[in-house]
Amino acid sequence: MSEPRAPQGPSEDEYSATVLGSHWFSGPPPPADAAPDRVEGSVLRFGPGVTAAMAPPFPLRPAPAARPPAGRGGGWRRYTLAVVVLAAVLGYLGWQRFGPAVEVRELSVATDPQGPGCEGAADVVAVVRTNGRPGTLRYRWVRSDGTQSQELTERVPGGREEATLHLMWTFHGTGAYPARAELQLLSPVRRTAAAEFTYRCPR
Repeated sequence: MSEPRAPQGPSEDEYSATVLGSHWFSGPPPPADAAPDRVEGSVLRFGPGVTAAMAPPFPLRPAPAARPPAGRGGGWRRYTLAVVVLAAVLGYLGWQRFGPAVEVRELSVATDPQGPGCEGAADVVAVVRTNGRPGTLRYRWVRSDGTQSQELTERVPGGREEATLHLMWTFHGTGAYPARAELQLLSPVRRTAAAEFTYRCPR
C-alpha cells in the first residue's frame, strides 16, 4: 500500500486561480515617475494595467486648422479702388475750390425796346457768361436819370456758365422819356453794357 502523497501545487502548465493575486485584476499602482504610454484626450493609460476612462470635464473639439498667411499686399488690394475714388473726389473738390477763378467771357444787357406803359416798370436784364468756375461778380447799375445803385455782388456757383442780373425801373407821369440803363461790371474784370428804351404815357 502506497503512502499517501502530500498535495502538490499545480504544475507550471496548469492554471490555478490561487496563483493570480488580486493585483492582477486591478493592476499594480504605477510608479510615481512612470511616463504614460500615450495620451488620449484627458485619459492617461499605463501598462500593463488600464485605468477606467473618465469623461473629460468639457467637450473636446479639434483645434481649428491655421489659415495660411495672406499673400504679401493682399490686404491692400481690397482698398485700392476706394482709395482711388477718394483721391479723385478730393482732387476734384480741391480743383473746384482752389483752381482757376471765374472769368467773364461775355456781357450783354437787354429789355423791351418799346418800354413800359403808363405807370409801368421796365425789366432790364443783364446776362454775364463765364467759364463755369465759382466766384463772385461785383457790379452796379447806372441809370440815365442820374441815379445809380450801390455796389452789388452775385455769387456764381461752380458749373454754371451764366449769371442773370435784373434792374426794375419804375416810371410815373405822362409824356415820353428816352431811358438808358447801364451795367458796370467791376470784378473780376471791368466791363460795361447798356440797353435803351422809351417810356411813353400820352395822357
